[in-house]
Amino acid sequence: MNYRSLKASKLLTISTLGELKAAGYETRSIKQELRDNLIDRIKEKEVVFPGIWGYEDTVIPDVERAILSMHHINLLGLRGQAKTRIARLMVNLLDEYIPVVAGSELNDDPLQPLSRFAIDLIAEKGDQTPVSWMHRSERYTEKLATPDVSVADLIGDVDPIKAATLKLPYSDERTIHYGLIPRSHRCIFVINELPDLQARIQVSLFNILQEGDIQIRGFKLRLPLDIQFVFTANPEDYTNRGSIVTPLKDRIDSQIVTHYPKSIEIGKKITLQEAVVKTEQKGMVKTNDLVADLIEQVALEARESEYVDSKSGVSARMTISAYENLLSSAERRALINGEKETYVRVSDLYGVVPAICGKVELVYEGEVEGPVIVAQNLIGKAIRNQFLAYFPNPEKAKKDKRGNPYKKVTDWFGDGNTMEFLNDLSNRDYEARLRTIDGLDDLVDGFHPRLGKTEKLFMMEFALHGLAEHSLVGKKAMDTGLSFKDLLGSMFNPGTSFGGEEEDEDDDRF
Repeated sequence: MNYRSLKASKLLTISTLGELKAAGYETRSIKQELRDNLIDRIKEKEVVFPGIWGYEDTVIPDVERAILSMHHINLLGLRGQAKTRIARLMVNLLDEYIPVVAGSELNDDPLQPLSRFAIDLIAEKGDQTPVSWMHRSERYTEKLATPDVSVADLIGDVDPIKAATLKLPYSDERTIHYGLIPRSHRCIFVINELPDLQARIQVSLFNILQEGDIQIRGFKLRLPLDIQFVFTANPEDYTNRGSIVTPLKDRIDSQIVTHYPKSIEIGKKITLQEAVVKTEQKGMVKTNDLVADLIEQVALEARESEYVDSKSGVSARMTISAYENLLSSAERRALINGEKETYVRVSDLYGVVPAICGKVELVYEGEVEGPVIVAQNLIGKAIRNQFLAYFPNPEKAKKDKRGNPYKKVTDWFGDGNTMEFLNDLSNRDYEARLRTIDGLDDLVDGFHPRLGKTEKLFMMEFALHGLAEHSLVGKKAMDTGLSFKDLLGSMFNPGTSFGGEEEDEDDDRF
């Protein structure tokens, strides 16, 4: 009988060691199991790590090579780079079920038992030894490395209560209470943020990784544990919290460096996949690709900003939280105005400032400026750069022989007109205010003539913000929204402004 060809329903009917042997079961290490199943996936052209974007030509091939080499793996990279997600997806490469000696705390293989319990049980019952089945979802253990983790937590310790209950001396190995690692025999064991683990605790992993034995309070047990270790870590110079000790690093076979999305399109895929959009929001809030691009552009600007700590990185969780905040800003406005649906606005981007502030680590200069000001300027930079993908460069437009397409708009503000866009404007007031500005309607029609009504209004507001970021119009922040006016007037009475000429003068800071 070919054991590997048996379906799960057939396997689960096997209940004794004798039946397992008759089915043709042979012991296979977890690393061999991962390797064999990966080979099958590759041959079948199946996606091995679904939902992981941007790593197709870099990280994923490295991970697959490590699995084929049967290596322990360290995923090294800044926060929010899907390190733990990759480790969790490795579970899909395990067999659906594996047999274990029933009642064993170490998931003992019936043909290669490790624990005293399993060895004694098989010696007593032979082929009648009861067998249970362990699903792949149970074969994953994850531990976050924190300074309070002890050797007892990971490896084990002598249990005086067990010794008293069983009336055994401390010298008997049956008094040992095994830690997480021995209990993860035949499983994937993940330690997140490895540098946070104290050096003396890291040392306790040496023998497990290399020699296959453990030592607990004087016991030296030969336990050839069968474990696939996956570690994750930020670069060691991220903080002064600690590092991976050199002998441990030497025992980890493959170190794979992760990275952030290399394009806006990849970042957008990740954000839209991970963002939790509520059912009510799907029906109420309409959005577009440009808004998603702007959010990804904010992340790119943050990663390049001198005010943001580059060693800390800017997590992909920032764009996910920002996208969720953006939809909630639009939803809140619709609820306030009693509207059944609404369209996102560029001004809604300033509602994502809390998501940005909570996700970026600032250097000293950034702390001096303040996280809110830095976040607002990052949004402004994102608008400024994305504007050039939809409208002509204002600097070049000034010299265009066909005429400056922005002149009517700037002249309208130059005549002393001011326009305020409050956060909670109804759809009707929002449209009326945009159409009041001379030249804005014609500007969008000239470069994007086929837009629907709501898309056109969005693009009109986007053009206005873009002109402000390129210093053609003044922009000032208010508690209740934004005010646009002539740039010269803003210079004489700047108030709490950001963007415009003032941002342009300090543009080299971001």
